[in-house]
Amino acid sequence: MNDQLSNLVGQISLTPYQAIGIPIALLGAVFLSIGAQLQHRGVSKVDGTHAVGAKSGLSMGQLMLLIRRPSWVFGTLLLTLAIVIQLVSLAFAPLIVVQPLGVVAMVLTNVINSRVNGIAPDARVRGSIALAVLGIGIFVAFSAVYAFERALSEEQLLFIMWLLAAVVAVVVAAFVIFRQRLRAMFYIVAAGTLYGFVVTITKVLINRWQSNQVDAFMILCLAGLIVAALLGGYFVQTAYSVGSPDLVIAGLTVIDPLVAVAIAITVLGEADRFPPFALAGLAVGGALSVIGVVLLARHHPQTLR
Repeated sequence: MNDQLSNLVGQISLTPYQAIGIPIALLGAVFLSIGAQLQHRGVSKVDGTHAVGAKSGLSMGQLMLLIRRPSWVFGTLLLTLAIVIQLVSLAFAPLIVVQPLGVVAMVLTNVINSRVNGIAPDARVRGSIALAVLGIGIFVAFSAVYAFERALSEEQLLFIMWLLAAVVAVVVAAFVIFRQRLRAMFYIVAAGTLYGFVVTITKVLINRWQSNQVDAFMILCLAGLIVAALLGGYFVQTAYSVGSPDLVIAGLTVIDPLVAVAIAITVLGEADRFPPFALAGLAVGGALSVIGVVLLARHHPQTLR
């Protein structure tokens, strides 16, 4: 028994220093959940009193009105703090380990939202959340054991930026062409995908800064990060106008890490030491979490469309 335990401990690639990133990421999830609830309240007030007809995305006038809503401003400050805390966690641990921990925000947001609005989640909603959390839990369990970091080449960095450019082109085209018919899940998936790139690029910038690789590639990364963050932020605010805060956070805390981890696995090579059964575990965990979010979108009473 002791030999088996020793072998398991020997396989864990997460160092004590990297493990510090886990509680930091969990703290960020708390601020994320509270900030999301406050932002949703602000968007609901603006959207309810200054509606422009069809849910086709928030107008520029509505975005300006949000700045005057104290709840939205305070929520934005909390979300900014959550992002800073997340960046700190990324400085300690591999992306594939800490990023999925944001799913804790989904549970907290559901609890807060149900109390604020007096809407008790039924069995289907609770089951959907439990399924998503279980999936992410499986994901993190395997990641903590086998994940590791390595230096990123300039070719890999350029590949990530080309991928981001393609994603931006696709989501913008879909928004322009189909905006009158888009549903909440489009905005959530689009924002989660873009934020997945934001996290990945941020991790790249942190690693290059720590290794004193300050060059033109960092400027390219920073430009891509800003574009993805702004566009993703707009989709999040629009998602709040057609869905509940816990649905939005559920989508973001699942789609965001899945995209970021997919990039970490395929491009950054953080899963190169994963045995086949661990890769299968990642696939199962990812599938369960996605199914949980889809079911939550279908059954949540506050989803408008």
